[in-house]
Amino acid sequence: MNDGSSLSSEAKSDTLHSATRDQQRRWGINNDYTTLRDVLLGRPDYYRWVEAGPIIGRTLANADKTGARFDHPLAMQQHQTMVAVYEDAGVRCHYLAADPVLHRNFFARDSSAMTPWGALICHMQLKCRRADYVTAIDFYQGNDIPIWEMVTAGHFEGGDFVILEPGLVLVGYCGERSEKEGSEQVADWVKKEGWESILVPISREFVHMDGLVVPIAHKLVVTCLDALEDWLIDRLKSEGYQFVDVGYAEARNLGVNLVALGDERILSMAGSPALNEQLRSMGFEVQAPDMSMFTLGGGGVHCLSQALYRDPVV
Repeated sequence: MNDGSSLSSEAKSDTLHSATRDQQRRWGINNDYTTLRDVLLGRPDYYRWVEAGPIIGRTLANADKTGARFDHPLAMQQHQTMVAVYEDAGVRCHYLAADPVLHRNFFARDSSAMTPWGALICHMQLKCRRADYVTAIDFYQGNDIPIWEMVTAGHFEGGDFVILEPGLVLVGYCGERSEKEGSEQVADWVKKEGWESILVPISREFVHMDGLVVPIAHKLVVTCLDALEDWLIDRLKSEGYQFVDVGYAEARNLGVNLVALGDERILSMAGSPALNEQLRSMGFEVQAPDMSMFTLGGGGVHCLSQALYRDPVV
């Protein structure tokens, strides 16, 4: 007789089979802060600086004063350093195919978004990125990862899809990249799955929602409070959230755009010294490589990375 002190052979078998399935599964997230197991990246083989939004626009407009210059070998080196951080953390790295025409598709966060239900294929607004969905679809189909939905109602980009916790998603739009119509379509799909979605208009200078809010632990987000609307701050507080506040200057230079590796480990960037020190004082282990060729070019480590699989919150 099983007195409850140990599993029956049948239960042990079910547990082992479940563990095997979890080990084999390489897609699906219901949060963005637990242990990261698999990540989708790109290869910046054809990267160059072009006019592609307010962040790189500011870089190019001020280059004669700041001396900022694009250095492709340095960009490749910086990207590989980021990859090494992932690999050292035990994260399996997967890659979108490099393409000379789709020369910014390595910002893997934007052409798709991972959900618990499969991949969301996005509809990008920038002319130089409108066909990035091609390499995203190729990757998911080639790896037997189901496609959940494809955005059609308006432009929507993956950086505006922020899963705070199981059952709650922020869906942002600034108009210049994601549009209200596209974001509303995505928010409606989320609601049909039984989750709550909060539609959030944001300032164009931050481009995407993940330039303003990134979760790093249960009920803890990195954010720039000065750039958030009061109603959203109040709503997050009502949900029990606490904030690691990033100054406005660091935030507009992509300071918020970091990645939680799980287990109190953070992939940040050298360009966010105040934030990095604050996180370390809170007990987080912070890796902060120099990613200046990318932050000056419009995206940080979160923009470069699409979480494919994290340990689920149950």
